[in-house]
Amino acid sequence: MKLTVIGLGYIGLPTGLLFASKGVDVVGVDINSNVVEGLNNGKLHIEETGMEELLHASLAAGNFKASLEVETADYYIVAVPTPYLPDNSCDLSYMKEAIAKLKDVLKKGDTIIIESTIAPRTMEDVAAPMIAAYGYEIGENIFLAHCPERVLPGKIIEEMVHNNRIIGGITPNCAKKAKELYLTLVKGEIFETKASTAEMSKLMENTYRDVNIALANELVKISDSLGINALDVIQLANEHPRVNIHFPGPGVGGHCLAVDPYFIVASDRADAKLIAISREINSSMPAFVIGKAKKIMAAKNGKRITVLGLTYKGNIDDIRESPALEIYHQLKRETDFEIVAQDSHVNLDWVEADIKKH
Repeated sequence: MKLTVIGLGYIGLPTGLLFASKGVDVVGVDINSNVVEGLNNGKLHIEETGMEELLHASLAAGNFKASLEVETADYYIVAVPTPYLPDNSCDLSYMKEAIAKLKDVLKKGDTIIIESTIAPRTMEDVAAPMIAAYGYEIGENIFLAHCPERVLPGKIIEEMVHNNRIIGGITPNCAKKAKELYLTLVKGEIFETKASTAEMSKLMENTYRDVNIALANELVKISDSLGINALDVIQLANEHPRVNIHFPGPGVGGHCLAVDPYFIVASDRADAKLIAISREINSSMPAFVIGKAKKIMAAKNGKRITVLGLTYKGNIDDIRESPALEIYHQLKRETDFEIVAQDSHVNLDWVEADIKKH
């Protein structure tokens, strides 16, 4: 069995290496020549527990190589970025480019799997027509499915193996063909469903958390205005057996929780009102934190603020959508305090170079 993984980032690389560890012949494709060269020389460009050992073992066994070009395979996994556009809709340009690269290497019987997080109906309305235009009949002589990743940075290697997976096929045959690949790796349950159901399920997993975090963050703001300790409120409210208020924070970060709800909102703005306002609440928290910091500094006549941690969660190197980084940037730009940061997982040189004083 041969697998080509397109996109060697936080999801694509561990996915490829894990399949390689199971004896699958894997080619990992990326457009960054430095990434490709580094991986082939045993050097990682991202930080994740257990991945360095996987890379070295896979290279030694000859089951993995990185390449700038897509090679023919039996299975193709697309794991490219899907950021959001200015209107908060899903940017599918990278996914479309990846699918376009498959045109000259696909053959009858191949299976294409999109792992990138995508908006509802993307598989049916965008991916499927592209593959069909290459002359294939989806579900008959080519197979197309969506298998969204569901992992926590810092535990990606463990969770890719042990978490349950959802596979949404354009047809039932598509889901079955994709499942055959994941059975070589996944120890959790694998659920087959429609592509659109898989898309929405992934988005709602993260939206559920975002909405509940927004409730906690709104409670913090209300309690602050009323002179009440929000953490005491949460602790006591959670003593009720059917209440579980989330822990509040400076916002929501990462490429999933802070982005996925927008894809639902952009798909149905009229009905996704709660989801939209939750995004607004969580996005407002960095400004709330900065306001509190300014008040504390004024009361103490303070001159220096140290930001401990710039990633969106602890013990990872992922700064995507990090509220801590936003707070750091805004403090540097908008105040005259001495602002310093400490994060052993982040290169502070480029963080400093990225900031311009208004």
